[in-house]
Amino acid sequence: MKIINSQDKNFALEFDTILSRAKSDIKGVSQIVQTIIDEIIENGNEALKTHIQKFDKWEVKSDDELLISQEDMKKAYENIDENLRASLHTAHDRIKAYHEKQLPKSWLDFEDNGTILGQKVTPVDRAGLYIPGGKAAYPSSLLMNAIPAKVAGVKEIVVCTPTPNNEVNELLLAACHLCGVSKVYKVGGASAVAAMAYGTQTIKKVDVITGPGNIFVATAKKMVFGEVNIDMIAGPSEIGILADSSANARYVAFDLLSQAEHDEMASSILITTCEELAQKTSFEVEEILKSLSRKDIAQKSIDDRGAIIVAKNMEEALELMNEIAPEHLEVMTQNPFELLPYIKHAGAIFLGENTPEPIGDYIAGPNHTLPTGSTAKFYSPLNVENFMKKSSIISFSKKAIEELGESCALLADTEGLEAHAKSVRVRLEK
Repeated sequence: MKIINSQDKNFALEFDTILSRAKSDIKGVSQIVQTIIDEIIENGNEALKTHIQKFDKWEVKSDDELLISQEDMKKAYENIDENLRASLHTAHDRIKAYHEKQLPKSWLDFEDNGTILGQKVTPVDRAGLYIPGGKAAYPSSLLMNAIPAKVAGVKEIVVCTPTPNNEVNELLLAACHLCGVSKVYKVGGASAVAAMAYGTQTIKKVDVITGPGNIFVATAKKMVFGEVNIDMIAGPSEIGILADSSANARYVAFDLLSQAEHDEMASSILITTCEELAQKTSFEVEEILKSLSRKDIAQKSIDDRGAIIVAKNMEEALELMNEIAPEHLEVMTQNPFELLPYIKHAGAIFLGENTPEPIGDYIAGPNHTLPTGSTAKFYSPLNVENFMKKSSIISFSKKAIEELGESCALLADTEGLEAHAKSVRVRLEK
């Protein structure tokens, strides 16, 4: 695994390469995605059927075939291994408990002059979840997207998931049943995003679309934003690890590879103050790779987008990691909580050597749908508020408008909005 030192003369160039890790060819696929969206808008279900035959390689003979029945979801739940079902329930309950703590509250504030100001928080009516499907289905992603929507109070939660060769992932269906998903459609890619955003004869338009996907899904979400709300534009998975001399090199190596095995485009970065740890970790990564089942994917990710940076001190290490703003950040130092106040940008922060990133993926409770590609500088993890919206509440008494009305009217005057000013002043007439 490549090791670079922050004191090297070409370090700035090397670091810029790391920062550009998230550049994806959205522009290159935009025209394809726009065509798919236009076809869905114009032809609805017929376009969906054509796209499914083209991309998922099976023929949809009737509109009814697009929908997976509640009975099939229940049957899948009942048929899964008992231990696996118990694990799903453990994850479900922990994720639900965590997200319940996020619920925002409606409130009212009463001023002495009779003014009442406040905020009303309400869930959206319909949420659309995009979940990758087929053999690479991720039931954990279903839990992470459906549970906060359910906690928010969304009445209708629909899922779109691709089914290559019309093969449905039973564990995904079991998770849908557990989460109380309303409907599951066998539709994937940009077509699914467009269908949820604009509606078809079978799929009703939603208010918000969340969930991970490939470059076509990400591009489609970006294009339909404004017609519906979205969670974020997420790119390939990534991990950053801050470590000192106390870190276990074998733990660090496995954690770096836990993201590298996702995707050739995944990014795994270790920043350490210890040269010896850097060397040991590099060796461990190469040893583990030899027997890893997804060796080819992980090897390419490590070769192309992995790096170990040796920093002169922890202050510099923190500065570099904040600039990277990783999706997942592990802190493997002697006193990890001491560094927490200095971490500004990260999707999720894992503190201590017994908190590997996969714990966050499946069972801890916080959401694993996280900002990537440095967008943790301004985006947050998927949460309950993605499925809610706020309305302002305003009520003025006669006394209140008498006290504040003329100031309001003067401001309207300065903007040349005569009717604005007069709608206030008419209420001030004796």
